[in-house]
Amino acid sequence: MSTGSELPIALRAAYLALHRQSEAQFASHGVTADQFVLLATLVRGGHALTQRELARRMSSDPSTVRAMLALLEPRGFVERSTHPTDARARTVALTAAGERMFRQLWTAGEPIRALMLDALEPGEAEILVRLLARVAGALNPELAPVRESSPSHSPEDEV
Repeated sequence: MSTGSELPIALRAAYLALHRQSEAQFASHGVTADQFVLLATLVRGGHALTQRELARRMSSDPSTVRAMLALLEPRGFVERSTHPTDARARTVALTAAGERMFRQLWTAGEPIRALMLDALEPGEAEILVRLLARVAGALNPELAPVRESSPSHSPEDEV
């Protein structure tokens, strides 16, 4: 089997393993892995984002993001407002409750991150992140670039 045909299968297997582990970890909090990504994206953004920008940064489609927001907003994790300069757009901001939930989920996900890092040699995580960002950018140039960070970096530090 050539590397060209192995790469998509390997990426899919890694994604599905991560997704399933995350779903199991976050279930007791009543949050899905995709909802965690939404909260993490808002934390990483550092300010309110338009729904369109949020979807772009999450590598998701706007209708999926809208559906997640409809579930997270009544729980008090996010708040949507009319954009200050574009009445057609809506902005999304993380609430204090959303920040607390993100921190709980970040802590709950620590064993998963540890498993991933334990599977790699020192320095390989940084290389893998750069390579995956390059592949994602080649497949979808509109994706927001993945910020490089050390494995010990916590998005929690950005809240």
